[in-house]
Amino acid sequence: MKLLTETDRDFANAVSHLAYVNPFLPERIEWERRAIGAEHVPFGGVWHAGADSGGPNPNEVRIAERVETLAEALRGKLAKGARATGEETGIYQDLVLYLLYYRYQEQLHDASTAARKTGLGFYANFTADCERFLAPAGGKLEHPHDPAHLFACCFQVCRAFHSIFSSIFGSSMPAARLRAQIWQSIFTHDLRRYQTSLYLRLGDVTTLVTGPSGTGKELVARAIALSRYIPFDPAARRFAERPEESFFPLNLSALSPTLIESELFGHRRGAFTGAVAERAGWFEVCPPLGTVFLDEIGEVDGTIQVKLLRVLETRTFQRLGDTRDLRFRGKVVAATHRDLATELAAGRFREDLYYRLCSDRIETPSLAERLRDSPQEISDLVLFLARRQTGEEAAPELAREVLAWIDRKLGSGYPWPGNVRELAQCVSNVLVRREYVPIARVPENDPRRALAEEIVTGRLSAEEVLGRYCTLVYAETGSYQETARRLGLDRRTVKVRVDPALLAALRR
Repeated sequence: MKLLTETDRDFANAVSHLAYVNPFLPERIEWERRAIGAEHVPFGGVWHAGADSGGPNPNEVRIAERVETLAEALRGKLAKGARATGEETGIYQDLVLYLLYYRYQEQLHDASTAARKTGLGFYANFTADCERFLAPAGGKLEHPHDPAHLFACCFQVCRAFHSIFSSIFGSSMPAARLRAQIWQSIFTHDLRRYQTSLYLRLGDVTTLVTGPSGTGKELVARAIALSRYIPFDPAARRFAERPEESFFPLNLSALSPTLIESELFGHRRGAFTGAVAERAGWFEVCPPLGTVFLDEIGEVDGTIQVKLLRVLETRTFQRLGDTRDLRFRGKVVAATHRDLATELAAGRFREDLYYRLCSDRIETPSLAERLRDSPQEISDLVLFLARRQTGEEAAPELAREVLAWIDRKLGSGYPWPGNVRELAQCVSNVLVRREYVPIARVPENDPRRALAEEIVTGRLSAEEVLGRYCTLVYAETGSYQETARRLGLDRRTVKVRVDPALLAALRR
């Protein structure tokens, strides 16, 4: 008895690819088209389950219906003694995995949003389906087709898709590529290999998120953290951990070095002034399936960089004031808006730490980049942000007001230097005051900014500070005499100190 006809083989092979493809890449649409041919209809954007449709993807519905029918037919043939080749067995198993996910995806999604992941009664039905469909294809079910592991994998895929989809909004290709990058950070580019061998190992891979301020780097980190693999205990009918309680963010630029060390590593009583009791830091309280997020890692000083390097290399650390080694068991995601290559060249960031952080890297696109690709995206984003401010009912009216203000006062060419965060501020300002006035910004390459950073970080000698300050004031006054009066210096001293190259840059 022949297991697969040529037509069934072509369909099942397309479904086999669909089961493991990155859902946020355009290839998803291509495999849907290959699966159902002329029945395929255009739907949504470049990602799975289009955001604007308000309903299910009709192509997925058609595919799922055909998968159900074909899987039942093939199971019947196998149960009656049909012999499958190794290739056919693999295709059939992928077909069943696709069926299991889509048969239980609504219940899995409900479980992922429930306050407690216990009492998952539908696991019994899931297990029965695993036995019913997979046992005829290979006898006793073993890893990677053990029902508890498959259940955990389906739960993870469901959580990851909804975490990414709800966190990174937008119809442009840069937004779609960002979603695809996050998916790869969670599952790698090979979901099949991840399911069989890597699912408990990616916690050792550090992810570095780079990009301009206001582009959603913490959203990326949170989506990764909430999407980690969590083993399922079939006896207790619950998952080992609750992902929503396993994200530990820390903005390193907002704290002094001592407080950063205390927050990350913990401290013993008396380790420093104010340490009146022992305290466990993020690295200690983070569970094995948890994630520590180090925001603005480009701001930390050399001493802390050394300690972070040790954590990443040896997975060990010590509390402040203690000599006992403790073990870090979770994952690290770091983020920075700085160009770390420049920081490396300037000697402000350790090269060995940089390469440890770059095991995996994601770059968030600027809002200007997204709007260049898809100008309509600003309307979608404004409506999305308006919903967060006012709720569903009042959002359309607020969105129209905001878009009218932008069109009238800022124009379509406004670069949004503060990115999505600035757009959110614009929505709030229009809601409260019916206007939004952007702040006056100093360009990133402005020599005044560079001078301020060099002074704050102590990278200039007293002679250099005096020379650059004289040049700065002279650029404003255009007069040696007035500059000398303001600075309390001799006119000749000012004239000698003015740097022609810096003066030219300031005047530009």
